[in-house]
Amino acid sequence: MMSLYLSKRIAFMLTLIIGIGIFLLGNLSPNLSKQVMMLTSDRLVPVYKVDTRKKKVAITLDGMWGAKYTPRLLEIFKENDIQITFFFGGNWLEDYPDMAKKIVDNGHEIGNHTYSHPHLNSLTKEEIEEELVRNQQLIKNLVGEQPKLFRPPFGEYSNKVINVAKDLNFQTIQWSIDSLDWKEPGADVITDRISKKIGPGDIILMHNNGLHTADALEVLLPKLKAKGYEVVKLSELVYKDNYYIESHSGVQKRRINPGRVD
Repeated sequence: MMSLYLSKRIAFMLTLIIGIGIFLLGNLSPNLSKQVMMLTSDRLVPVYKVDTRKKKVAITLDGMWGAKYTPRLLEIFKENDIQITFFFGGNWLEDYPDMAKKIVDNGHEIGNHTYSHPHLNSLTKEEIEEELVRNQQLIKNLVGEQPKLFRPPFGEYSNKVINVAKDLNFQTIQWSIDSLDWKEPGADVITDRISKKIGPGDIILMHNNGLHTADALEVLLPKLKAKGYEVVKLSELVYKDNYYIESHSGVQKRRINPGRVD
């Protein structure tokens, strides 16, 4: 009985201490509060979403295997007068060099999805660097200079991965809406899922060889336009400088710049 009393007392004291800590942290000056948060967390995150007042979103298509549906996708984008961002790996670029050129000729851009699509967390810094540099050189040789946007395979990242990418001047990109097209749930499910979740600054993940991706986009793009959204390339959505990324949400935000509207 005594041990139960002590356990309850300890739990009460811990709850009280944590509560006081949260209260004090919330009432610190903004600068000191920020310093405390930095000291207690060194976790780095990619850009998941962009904080913007404008109704701009980016559709991104990842590709490692196959290009069966890519010509139709390009036609759909052309009909809707939009440009998007593709993330390709080395084997795709080597298998479909002419398609890569056609994509860029149509005004789209290609981001880096590594050369061999490995689990980057299991690699050394040097191996991660080689994956990025080798694939970026392949992209450059095929279609010319492209934005240094990088999406890690499997959405897998760590401080090591992000720091290597940063040292090579890459922005590491994730997504805020997963279309789940890779599960092949049907075009209606994909369209409804994105339509219900969409908001300014969202980054949508899709795949160039998804079975229902083209069908979904054919319906989705007019819907987005009717809602007042503008679909832009990722390089036109993300901030290039004077920004920070919230560690708990992955939202990329502008540092305070009076008079600017993003």
